[in-house]
Amino acid sequence: MLGPDHPNTLTTRNNLATWRGEAGDAAGAAAFADLLEHTVRVLGPDHPDTLITRNNLATRRGEAGDAAGAAAAFADLLADQVRVLGPDHPDTLTTRSNLASWRGRAGDAAGAAVAFADLLEHMLRVLGPDHPNTLITRGNLASWRGRAGDAAGAAVAFADLLEHMLRVLGPDHPDTLTTAYGAGSSPWMS
Repeated sequence: MLGPDHPNTLTTRNNLATWRGEAGDAAGAAAFADLLEHTVRVLGPDHPDTLITRNNLATRRGEAGDAAGAAAAFADLLADQVRVLGPDHPDTLTTRSNLASWRGRAGDAAGAAVAFADLLEHMLRVLGPDHPNTLITRGNLASWRGRAGDAAGAAVAFADLLEHMLRVLGPDHPDTLTTAYGAGSSPWMS
C-alpha cells in the first residue's frame, strides 16, 4: 500500500478528478480543490505536480461556468510558473495561452487578442514560426481579433496563417483545412 501521501496516489487522485470532470461530474471535478490542498501540504507549492493540479483546477473552474475565476486562477498560476519554471518553459507558455483564452471567454475579447499577440512574439522567439504551438497561437490571435471587432484584421491574419500552414503542413493537413474553411472551431479558440 502506497498511502495517501505517495506521489503515485496523488497522481491517481488527479486522474480520477480529471475523468470525473470530463464525464460531467461537477462534484468530482471539485475534488481538485481538495487534491490541491493535499498536494501543497505533501509536495510544496512550487512542485511541478502542484502546478499541474492548479492548472487542472483553473480549467475545471472555467468549464463549470466561472470564466472570470478561471482567468484569475491562471493569472496567479502564471506568476508562480514564471518564478519557478521561467518564462520560456512549455508549461508557462501553455498557461499564458489558457489565461488569454479564459480572459476572452470572460468577456474581454480585446484583452485576449492583446495577450495572444504578446504570446505570439514570445513563441516566435522561443519555438520558431513553424512550431505547432506557434501556429495555434496565430490562429487564436486571429480568432480573438475577429471577436474583438476587427474582422478585417482577422481575415488578413487567417490569410497569412493559411499561406504559412500550406507551406509547413501541406494542403491536406486537418489544421490547414480548418484555417481554409473559416477557422470558426478547433484547433483555434482553445
